[in-house]
Amino acid sequence: MKKRFNFWTKTSILIVYLVIATGGIVRMTGSGMGCPDWPKCFGYYIPPTNIAELTWVSEKIFEKGQMIIYNDELKMSKKDFTSGSDFNPKNWQDYTKHDYSVFNPLHTWVEFINRLIGVVCGISVLILGFYSIQFYKNKPIITLLSLLTIITVGFQAWLGKIVVDSNLSPYSITIHMLMALLIISILIFIHFQNGNYKKNNVKNLALKNIVLLSLIFTIIQIVIGTQVREFIDQQIIMIGETKKNLWLLVLPSIFLTHRSFSLLILTVNFFVIYLSRKINLNSKIIFWIIGIIAIEIILGVAMYYLHFPFSSQPLHLLLATILFGVQFFFYVSIRNLNKINK
Repeated sequence: MKKRFNFWTKTSILIVYLVIATGGIVRMTGSGMGCPDWPKCFGYYIPPTNIAELTWVSEKIFEKGQMIIYNDELKMSKKDFTSGSDFNPKNWQDYTKHDYSVFNPLHTWVEFINRLIGVVCGISVLILGFYSIQFYKNKPIITLLSLLTIITVGFQAWLGKIVVDSNLSPYSITIHMLMALLIISILIFIHFQNGNYKKNNVKNLALKNIVLLSLIFTIIQIVIGTQVREFIDQQIIMIGETKKNLWLLVLPSIFLTHRSFSLLILTVNFFVIYLSRKINLNSKIIFWIIGIIAIEIILGVAMYYLHFPFSSQPLHLLLATILFGVQFFFYVSIRNLNKINK
C-alpha cells in the first residue's frame, strides 16, 4: 500500500507538470477560448471538429445546452428540439458570460486536450487520497494534505472556469498559475513527509532564509512572466501574429523587470552555494537549480533575439515551474541532511 501511495504521489506531480506544459501550449497557440464554455465545449462532451456542427440548419436535432454560432453570436439551446424551416429565437438564449464567438478547430482541440489532462490529474489525486487513508493513525498529516490536494485541484478546475468566463482575464490567469504552484508544493511536501529518514535541522539560519528568499523570488518572477505574456498577447492583437519582429520593438517596464530579475535570482542562488559550502552541505540539488536558471536565461535571450521560436514559450514556463519545484524540494530537504547528501 505504501509503495502504491508513493507511486501515485510521484504520478500526480508529473501529471500536474504535464497540465502546466499543455497550458503553456494553450497560451502559445492562443487557444484559451477554444472552448468558450465549461466544463463542456460548445455544449459538447466531445468538441466539434467542423463549423458545420455549430451552424443552424433546418430539420436538425438539437440537445439542451448545445451551442451554435448565429449572426456572429453564441446561442445556447434552451431544450431538446428539432429545428423547423425557419430559425426560432424562442428555442435559443444568448450566451452572456462573454462575447467571444469564434470557432477554430485547432484551438478547440488544444484546449480540450489540456482539460482532458486536467481530468486525469483529478483522478490521480483522488486515488492518492484513497491510499492516504492508511496513514491516518500514524501520520495524519499525510492524509490531511492528500485530502487538501483533492480540494485544491477541484478549486483549480473551478478557476479554469473563471478564466474562460472572464475571457482570459490576466488576473484570473495569474491566480490559476499560482494555484498550480501551490498544488506542486503540497505534493512535494507529502512526498517528504512519507520518507523514512531521521530529520536533522540545519542550524545555519542564514541558509534557510536565503533558500526561502530564492523561492519567493521565483514565484514573483513567474507572476511577472504571466504579465509579460499578457503584453505579448496584446501585441499579437494589435500588430499581428506573423510580425514577431515588431512585438518587442518598444520594451515595456514589465519586460525589463522580468529580464533584470532573472539575474538577481541567479545571484541569490550562487549565494546559496556559498552558504552550503560553509556548512559542508554538498548537495547536487543546488547545481540543478543553477543549471535550470541558466537554461531559463538562455531561453529568454533566444525568445528576444530569435523572435519567439516555436515551443520556446511553453518550455520557458515549464522550466520555471520545475525550478520552483526543485527549489521547494531543496527547502524541505534542508531539514534532512542525510537524504540530500546521498
